[in-house]
Amino acid sequence: MIFLILTVSDLKQSRPDSAKPNINWAKIEEAEDFAKTVKLYRQGKYNDDSFRRYRLQHGAYGTRMTSDYAMVRIKLPAGEVYPHQLEKIAQLSEQFSIGSAHFSTRENIQLHWVILEDVSEIFRGLAEVGLTSREACGNSVRNVMCSPLSGVCSDEKFDSTPYALATAKFFLRNPMAQSLPRKFKFNFTCCEKHGMVRMVDVGLIPQIREIDGVTQKGFKIFLGGGLGNRSFVGHQLEEFTADEDLLYTSIAVLRIFDRLGDRKNLARNRMRYLVNDMGWDKFQNLVLKERALVKATQSVVTHLDIDDLPSEIKRPIRITDESRNSNPDGYARWLKTNTVKQKQSGYHSVFITLEAGDITANQLTVLAEIIKDFSSEGKARAGFNQNIALRYVHEDDLSKLYSQLLGIGLAKSGALTMTAPVGCSGTTSCNLALTNSHRLAKEIQRKFLELKLDEDDDLSDSSIKISGCPNSCGQHGIATIGFFGGGGRVGKEMYPNYQMLLGGRSDGETMLGLTCTRIPAKRVISAILKIIELFKEHKKSNDTLKEWIHRIANGKEDGDIKSINDMRKILEPFTIPPTKEDDPDFYSDYGSDTSYHTKTGKGECAA
Repeated sequence: MIFLILTVSDLKQSRPDSAKPNINWAKIEEAEDFAKTVKLYRQGKYNDDSFRRYRLQHGAYGTRMTSDYAMVRIKLPAGEVYPHQLEKIAQLSEQFSIGSAHFSTRENIQLHWVILEDVSEIFRGLAEVGLTSREACGNSVRNVMCSPLSGVCSDEKFDSTPYALATAKFFLRNPMAQSLPRKFKFNFTCCEKHGMVRMVDVGLIPQIREIDGVTQKGFKIFLGGGLGNRSFVGHQLEEFTADEDLLYTSIAVLRIFDRLGDRKNLARNRMRYLVNDMGWDKFQNLVLKERALVKATQSVVTHLDIDDLPSEIKRPIRITDESRNSNPDGYARWLKTNTVKQKQSGYHSVFITLEAGDITANQLTVLAEIIKDFSSEGKARAGFNQNIALRYVHEDDLSKLYSQLLGIGLAKSGALTMTAPVGCSGTTSCNLALTNSHRLAKEIQRKFLELKLDEDDDLSDSSIKISGCPNSCGQHGIATIGFFGGGGRVGKEMYPNYQMLLGGRSDGETMLGLTCTRIPAKRVISAILKIIELFKEHKKSNDTLKEWIHRIANGKEDGDIKSINDMRKILEPFTIPPTKEDDPDFYSDYGSDTSYHTKTGKGECAA
């Protein structure tokens, strides 16, 4: 009988007086091994395919059109990151990267354009602060995510963060997760509204039930969802999965995927294809049978020792400036669009807006000090939308916090609105990208903030998400207005183009966006503004843009614009390209002064 131990007795939440995590995710020997392996690779003793698999397993992703550089993806399990860790990442970025870092949509921090020989130096630095990039890439269990509002959300049944940390700890370096058919993702969240639990391999929402007067914790589990060139919405496994069955269920699903996943067809080897091809009823039955088998053949000891974090919150004592009589300019706008009241009285969670996830090393360093000064839990959480959440900020300290963020350029409003679009790295670094989605997201954000669209309540719950290719790293399929990149052609001339999708969402009514029309890159902003104009003209009382587009996508709108096809006809003028002589800028992508062309390298999503 095999004994598997999963315990979070050593995973207690750290306190603001120590501001140090109790979990060390790193192994320093992996840095030494990586340095030796790079030398062997340079000497020709590792072939390209073998080295690529090894590199990805350790969290170093390939960089566009070169084998001499890598992107290092740093895992933040459950999104948690501490001030001293941000300081170290800032230092490593200055020394070995480009002086900035990038927050992804999966609660990772990425350092781009790292010389291959310097990757091991980054690993050493990360190990000093207990961080790792191990299995942040490759065919393994990727970073385990958890909603940044878990523990503070007024709608949650209980805080799922300790379960996310325990799951991450169990599967990290676990032999059963080292050579899967493809990458595998867990998402924990707080409630139906916050999270993407139906769009990953395993998504979990905390639940509570009572049996004979006894309260039991558990989860609503969704399986087989995922975004990509072809996306699927996950299925609920059962009405209630007790927390004691969480690990059994996770192992069962992983074993089925490992055994039956398509290892030959790289384009169809995610678990969502297995579920779709097999059919949900058959897959569901297989999981339940496999779980019973796991329970019968393995003794899994699961002890969850959960700290009651809110009861020990300690507010920093040196913040509030009693002499301040007025709030700084822009404060009210920022307060409305960047903060959420917590279920803990007097405290807010503050979301820091980044431009497409980018932050400079200097900003990271100062932000580390701000976290120490303002967060009563002494750490930050990475968000789902390329942003950062500071939780347990006392309401009396919000104005001073805003002033501090203003001083380092991190006080942009609109973090929780459609004026903060998601944009993947695109052609700035990705081998598969066809357009500069990263830069387009920044252009949209700057324009929409200039127009003060973040202050419009009708637009606040909508989203814009952009991918540089069909593979959905920018999550375009679950956006109110989504885009993925491609190329258009007029004669011999090419121009950057985006397929627009409408009506996607990832809340309780999760659905995938429907394709509408192709919009040239330089017309995307104008097309979105046109859609907003149409909404304002045709909206019903108390309508939001998100709900209006949702009705159109589902054929339930009774106004003049009833369908996606109606919208396509209205937007047709935006799709007609000018000649290059009339508008040469149209034929170049954002961030480029040369004519557009499609050029891609070997993708590593399935390496």
